[in-house]
Amino acid sequence: MLMSIESKKRDVALVVDDSPETLRLLTDALDGAGMTVMVALDGAAAMRIIDQITPDIILLDAVMPGIDGFETCRRLKRDAGLANVPVIFMTGLAETEHIVRGLEAGGVDYVTKPIVIEEMLARIRVHLGNARLTQSARAALDVSGRFLFAVNRQGSVLWATPQAQKLLSDHHGAQADEFVLPPALLQWLEQAKAKSGSKSQAASLPDNPQLRFYYMGETAPNEFLLRLSKEAGTALPPEFTSELGLTTREGEVLAWLSKGKTNRDIAQILGLSPRTVDKHLEQIYAKLGVENRTAAAAIAANATRRNS
Repeated sequence: MLMSIESKKRDVALVVDDSPETLRLLTDALDGAGMTVMVALDGAAAMRIIDQITPDIILLDAVMPGIDGFETCRRLKRDAGLANVPVIFMTGLAETEHIVRGLEAGGVDYVTKPIVIEEMLARIRVHLGNARLTQSARAALDVSGRFLFAVNRQGSVLWATPQAQKLLSDHHGAQADEFVLPPALLQWLEQAKAKSGSKSQAASLPDNPQLRFYYMGETAPNEFLLRLSKEAGTALPPEFTSELGLTTREGEVLAWLSKGKTNRDIAQILGLSPRTVDKHLEQIYAKLGVENRTAAAAIAANATRRNS
């Protein structure tokens, strides 16, 4: 006897397979478990269906004529609205490389053919439950006003809280779902992931140092959580910076120093290494004719007061 999948509403499953026998088997089983079932014979048909309705879960054959399941999954996951929809691959290919391909394409699980219905239903229950918990957590983040968003390995935004969406839109000139991490930030993300839990240095966009990115961790396969922060703009007056022979970056370092920030704080704010900040300060001290940060900070504070 098939176990029922409990829900306040009928969950919608999309089954994509070129085998009529498999489609019939799964349709009967899922319908008996209380789900609404949609079917597609290939990837192109699946994408047409998803243009009209968003399923709660997708069961996807890995090997199909035309667009295979791996490419179908990649295309589906480009749609931010489908980022949280779990995809279970169905395959007769049990080799590790095919399993890895499915997970890298955005799948959360796989089952091998011939399909054992009880096992399939158990996996569906788990992934539907996880998806609901994720949606609830993100709704809570939205309400709490957090500036959070998630990207995949390619740097494309999977989801963002309303606050993060507004910041990205205001500072990047594009909607959140159109934003992609530039190469420099992708490299930073790889480095932050490699530190696995240790505090990583913040980063910023090359053309917008006020918008700071902080790595928070991996929240799902191919989903990485980032926090946004808008640093208060600060810099010495351009005329004063030029008069002292300081570069724009040196002016920024000196301005933050005058606000009591430590070298490590300045490094995080400006997206520099602490060693680079030390080098900038050496140049600043030499140009100002002072020997320590206290004297340099006093000069910067006086400049700010005169030009305020």
